[in-house]
Amino acid sequence: MAGFIINIEKKTRQNEYFREVLFTAPHSQLVIMSLKPNENIGMEVHPQVDQFIRIEEGQGKAILNGEESILEEGSAIVIPAGTEHDIINTSPNQSLKLYTLYSPPNHPEGTLHQTKAEAEAAEEH
Repeated sequence: MAGFIINIEKKTRQNEYFREVLFTAPHSQLVIMSLKPNENIGMEVHPQVDQFIRIEEGQGKAILNGEESILEEGSAIVIPAGTEHDIINTSPNQSLKLYTLYSPPNHPEGTLHQTKAEAEAAEEH
């Protein structure tokens, strides 16, 4: 396939998995995520990867190098390589639905983690 075309808003809102890689190109990767109520991605740093995140549904909080920002539907976050970051779903009863672009790719092509625990176990290996 020469590229990838999808209704990203619809796909993101329908997603129930913690992480699903939708498309991997040589220099970028499209991933959708769904964080359960009060769940977070986990504090992390990508030394060589820039990341863009867009919130499609829900409310949350971004922490970038210790600075907190409130997130809502339509929020966009740009995370330069080397930035310590976490995304947290602050809602007690609604999932936080987002998509993210990594440049270069950050996960193996075809990655699908139904839960955060599954993702953490995979990253340990």
